[in-house]
Amino acid sequence: MVASVEHNDQVFKVDLSRPLDISIPLNGPSPMVTAWYVPPTKIEPVRMDDWEGSVTSGASVNFNNITFNPHGNGTHTECLGHITSEAQSVNQQLKKYFFLAEVISIEPEAKGEDRVILRSQIETALGVSQPEAIVIRTLPNDLTKLHQNYSNTNPPYIDEAAAIFIREKGIKHLLIDLPSVDREVDEGMLAAHKAFWDINGTPRLDATITELVFIRNEIADGSYLLNIQFAPFENDASPSRPVLYELM
Repeated sequence: MVASVEHNDQVFKVDLSRPLDISIPLNGPSPMVTAWYVPPTKIEPVRMDDWEGSVTSGASVNFNNITFNPHGNGTHTECLGHITSEAQSVNQQLKKYFFLAEVISIEPEAKGEDRVILRSQIETALGVSQPEAIVIRTLPNDLTKLHQNYSNTNPPYIDEAAAIFIREKGIKHLLIDLPSVDREVDEGMLAAHKAFWDINGTPRLDATITELVFIRNEIADGSYLLNIQFAPFENDASPSRPVLYELM
């Protein structure tokens, strides 16, 4: 199915039958990506007395409970309610689901014991493009990102100045293959989160951050149509499934 997309007075065509899923699934006890010291996702049958909700155990249906943390288990999309005292739901704040996005690849630079994504790197990678969303693939990029335990590893993060640039560029949706845009241990500063959402200025209620995506190497840098899908939890974050479509 071919559809037309208009952005900045330009019309693009996309083949909606060729999705490029960049999410990491919540796959229960199998090796899976985790962060923030939370346990892996648990998917298990409901048990009541001598009844177990599993067809293999004799039930007529499979009837599972799922326990997870949206920030620490798999791909998730969050709104500014993640860092505000006032409750905000990503399900209420995100009301559009398709965006023109730019995929860029960046190797974070060494800064003391840290590896940091700098403003100059994002500025160079974006050039003159004016996307609604940015998808950052960090280098090196390999399949270990699908089952990495990021807890206590000091992963790379985005410098505050880079987050300010992304905001000032008018980008409302930031996607990255890391557990956070901020340093793992930063004494609660959350500089990149606050800068991106403009918490100390005019808070951007409709802007989102999606973390722990995985962009396969076969997906080239460049412009795409992005569809952000997520479960409609009334929460600051929800497990999500961002999908890219190549522009024709």
